[in-house]
Amino acid sequence: MIRCLAVDDQSYATKIIMDHIAKVPFLEAAGHTTNAIEALSRVQQGDIDLVFLDIQMPDLTGIQFLKLCTGKCKVILTTAYPEYALEGFEQDVVDYLLKPIPFERFLKAAHKAQFLINAAKAKGSDNTMSSIPGPTQQGYCFVKSDSKSKFIRIDHNDILYLEGMRNYVSLMTHDRRIMIYRTLRDFESELPQPPFYRIHRSYIISLDKVRLVNGNTVYIGDQTIPIGETYLTSFLNIIQPKL
Repeated sequence: MIRCLAVDDQSYATKIIMDHIAKVPFLEAAGHTTNAIEALSRVQQGDIDLVFLDIQMPDLTGIQFLKLCTGKCKVILTTAYPEYALEGFEQDVVDYLLKPIPFERFLKAAHKAQFLINAAKAKGSDNTMSSIPGPTQQGYCFVKSDSKSKFIRIDHNDILYLEGMRNYVSLMTHDRRIMIYRTLRDFESELPQPPFYRIHRSYIISLDKVRLVNGNTVYIGDQTIPIGETYLTSFLNIIQPKL
């Protein structure tokens, strides 16, 4: 079970989160609070796995909270203001939920957190996922699953994007997400460019899978991916000849 804490300065908002948590079998409600300082103290005790955190709060903002909790738990940001999404992702949050939060979107974020938390636990028990170099010139690579003797072939054409999460990479295809114990930099040096291109310190995308670019956001399927400021100009130079 993943122990969750709901933090929002509006009590009705924490109630919505608690109601959503109660519907997900692998989540356990560990409490809720409207006080960010109280929440930080709880996190530092080490018994919280996941925090659903509002960004705009008095005394301590969500971004300040992230910087102070120093990776003691996973965090999903909740807010009514989409302009904070980029800064949130740069702080390595699991996901970013816009209010009002539909349960379907909440569940998607919860599954993402579950992948990350389980991968971290697997690493602790020396049962981690890793990958081995594949013949990238032939359009595929192999990744090691949670079984030490099992390797999964991934065709490059099936990859939508990769998300870096500290020592892990979340590789997303059309029908599954695979957690890999490697860094995004490893994949950046191995995957062919194009079609793969790094657009953010946490994301590599397949240009072939992009359906829309709007401002500093890329749309792949129903997923929105931010473009980092330092990558924006070079990315636009890459795609403009194709317009």
